[in-house]
Amino acid sequence: MTTFNIPNMSCGGCARSVTRAIQSVDADARIVIDQSRREVELTSGLPRDRFASALAAAGFPVVPATS
Repeated sequence: MTTFNIPNMSCGGCARSVTRAIQSVDADARIVIDQSRREVELTSGLPRDRFASALAAAGFPVVPATS
């Protein structure tokens, strides 16, 4: 499991965009979004950096998780 903190994920539309960015890398990734904490947990066999790059390209750069 990988956890991303995404500070500018502030609404449901942002959460949907984040989901689409993750699914563009791995359509089968398991995604859990905690919008109030601005965190995403995902489970995938692919490397973390591929998801971080896709999220940044979609306008949602990640920072180290606080938890």
